[in-house]
Amino acid sequence: MNSSLTQTNANALPRITLVRHGQTEWSLSGRHTGRSDIDLTPEGEAAARRLADRLTGSEHVGVWSSPSLRARRTCELAGFSAGAVLKADLHEWDYGQYEGIRTREIHAERPGWQLFRDGAPGGETAAEVGVRADRIINEIRELGAPLLILSSSHFLRVLAARWLGLPPQRGDSFVLDTASISVLGYEHDLQEPVIRSWNHSD
Repeated sequence: MNSSLTQTNANALPRITLVRHGQTEWSLSGRHTGRSDIDLTPEGEAAARRLADRLTGSEHVGVWSSPSLRARRTCELAGFSAGAVLKADLHEWDYGQYEGIRTREIHAERPGWQLFRDGAPGGETAAEVGVRADRIINEIRELGAPLLILSSSHFLRVLAARWLGLPPQRGDSFVLDTASISVLGYEHDLQEPVIRSWNHSD
């Protein structure tokens, strides 16, 4: 960790801006979209373009994106694709057998199922997603600089939980709309990670 950042001026501490991708047909219909490459809807594209203005003034020295088409397209349309780094660890939760399935359809066969508690058969558990989130957080803190990160809802919710030192299952306490903006940061110093803003929607 960069020791020069261990200071009391919270405004000088790096902030991590999180962006959920724009709307897709599957996000609109509530279908679990993990590794399927679903493109943005026209509304999703328009919302991605509006991110350019919404992110005006946000400071970042680098842009990291999930490799998914929906994240990459959001990054491109928002004007941040130049120099963007694709990171496999930013990929959405692997839903395994529940890929493309709506929660209500899963409940019809498995009443009471909860993704963050129960995971997905043939896919990932919350703990496994948490391992990926921890690797990203380690990279963020090693860099010690403001970043813009684009990914998907459930992964970013786990990332937020782990940023605060909470179990990955606690990602169920956060919600994210498409094309939303959130900011992770610190309060007084690097030992006090906080969520500075969450789920600012278009």
